[in-house]
Amino acid sequence: MMEVGVGVSSPRAAAASSAAAAAAAAAAVGPPVLSSPRAALSNRGGAHQFHHRRWAPAISPSYRAYLVALWLVGFVLVFLWQNTSMGRVRLYNSPPMPKRAPSGAVMGQWVASPPVYDLREFGGIGDGRTLNTAAFEAAVAAISERGGGRLTVPAGRWLTAPFNLTSGMTLFLASGAEILGIQDERYWPLMPPLPSYGYGREHKGPRYGSLIHGQDLKDVTVTDSCENVMIQNCYISVGDDGVAIKSGWDQYGIAYGRPSTNITIRDVTIRSMVSAGVSIGSEMSGGVSNVLVENVHIWSSRRGVRIKTAPGRGAYVNNIVYRNITLENVRVGIVIKTDYNEHPDEGFNPKAVPIVGNISYTSIHGQGVRVPVRIQGSAEIPVKNVTFHDMSVGILDKKHHVFQCSYVQGQVIGYVFPVPCKNLDLYNEQREMVKQSTLQNISDIDYSF
Repeated sequence: MMEVGVGVSSPRAAAASSAAAAAAAAAAVGPPVLSSPRAALSNRGGAHQFHHRRWAPAISPSYRAYLVALWLVGFVLVFLWQNTSMGRVRLYNSPPMPKRAPSGAVMGQWVASPPVYDLREFGGIGDGRTLNTAAFEAAVAAISERGGGRLTVPAGRWLTAPFNLTSGMTLFLASGAEILGIQDERYWPLMPPLPSYGYGREHKGPRYGSLIHGQDLKDVTVTDSCENVMIQNCYISVGDDGVAIKSGWDQYGIAYGRPSTNITIRDVTIRSMVSAGVSIGSEMSGGVSNVLVENVHIWSSRRGVRIKTAPGRGAYVNNIVYRNITLENVRVGIVIKTDYNEHPDEGFNPKAVPIVGNISYTSIHGQGVRVPVRIQGSAEIPVKNVTFHDMSVGILDKKHHVFQCSYVQGQVIGYVFPVPCKNLDLYNEQREMVKQSTLQNISDIDYSF
């Protein structure tokens, strides 16, 4: 047996050693499989003859696949280079993006601004004597035909009978403009009751319409079961609620199911000697939510801001924000009343109780207020998550507890005057709890003054 050394000192020595080992192995085991032309030639004429065949280098399958892939890549690159040079193919150059159309527009169409009309264009005369009902109706019809727009009422005193608004309409009163309701009842038409009411509010059967009437409208400025409403920069003096937000009465409103939502009342001065400046309900059976009342001055009024409801109404009053409210010579400043028990008929469901909560009062100031706060929840309809922050109201009567609460849960943040009721948690300005109330269900309501 031949020993093969492994301590090879050079490539040449390694090659010689390998050749000697191969020859010895061939002699011992017989003819090898041909692996090169030289091996084939060395066996010509020997005892074992082999048919001559053309030699090809041995290539593994993985290496062969690699060569094929490399050839294909090269072919594609040459093809693209040729076509690019001819201008027929553009590499890495995406087509230009189409221009985005304005919101709500159809591609390729020019979008016009909403039309603006002046009441005088329709024959209006602001002298306080001429009846302008036909002018208002013609202007509203023109806006309705255009799908929305603004009606400007210029300075003057514009006498009119009731007229209806339309969707997408802004009623804009210029500085010095007043809309006057005619005092002759013959001009106030009787209307069928709203489907969400069932009966006329004052009596069964037909009802008188509002001076400025709107029903099932969107994007307007006066509301009953409406959405996206703004009332701004107005002076209102009335014999009822200055602004009333409603959405149906008991079972009729529940069945109709149209809420009032997304409403802003801003920069308004209101006087209501017999009712409230801004009122929600009591007819709110379709629900009322997302209401912002800010920068509002209420003076010489019976109530300031009020929420009223009752068992049978169902639905909800939720997410109501009062901010920067000034109360001047107001009998009761802030009111929430849950037992306003007037119903259209005996068909209401007394178990349909509303949910009242998430109501905040921030920067509430004033003077000459008899009762700044009266929140009257009940075991059946508790008022939840009410917040008072930054409140200072000068009071007329210091002998009585004038911050009145019943079945209410919420918090007072920072300084609030007069002293808040014991139903509310106390927090400092850093929103750190100072004292937690355990008396949410106590009642301290006094109607004697």
